[in-house]
Amino acid sequence: MPRFLPDDPVKRGRVKLALLLALFAIPLVAAWAIYVSGWVSGAAANYGTLLQPRRLDDPALVALRGKWVLVSLDRAACDASCEQKLYFMRQVRRAQGRQMSRVERLWIVTDPAAPAAALLAAIEGTHLARSGEKLAGAFPAERAATDHIYLVDPLGNLMLRFPRDPNPSKMVKDLERLLKYSGFG
Repeated sequence: MPRFLPDDPVKRGRVKLALLLALFAIPLVAAWAIYVSGWVSGAAANYGTLLQPRRLDDPALVALRGKWVLVSLDRAACDASCEQKLYFMRQVRRAQGRQMSRVERLWIVTDPAAPAAALLAAIEGTHLARSGEKLAGAFPAERAATDHIYLVDPLGNLMLRFPRDPNPSKMVKDLERLLKYSGFG
């Protein structure tokens, strides 16, 4: 018999019970201490800003239901920022490899003008839609909806907004994670 256990069987049983309780309490106390100390930040793993889901019933988005859709809103006279967003959308989609067919791109032109033919050729495969301010108002933004790239889920719900001048590699990781864990779209 170990030396630290008393000879009395009742006391020995109580010591064993106390040791057993301590053994099960240690992980709980350690988890609480880590939580209180702030050692684990609890920060979100996603790069984009999660939005309160809202259904978008615009005909252009209804036609793309069943796919994840990267959306950009801009004027037809696409400036450098607009072109960069369209380029990032194309590259993020291509970076999905075999999952690329689950992702579509949509450029919503917010004015009645026509985009340049050279730009349309450069963004081949991107769906183009025209919409007024009503649809643009459905996309929440820090300053303007034209600053961001948005992600719409396969059910037609707006769910994610990427920051102005996004980091494409972080966008790729967000989309990869969504496609990996999503059973639809």
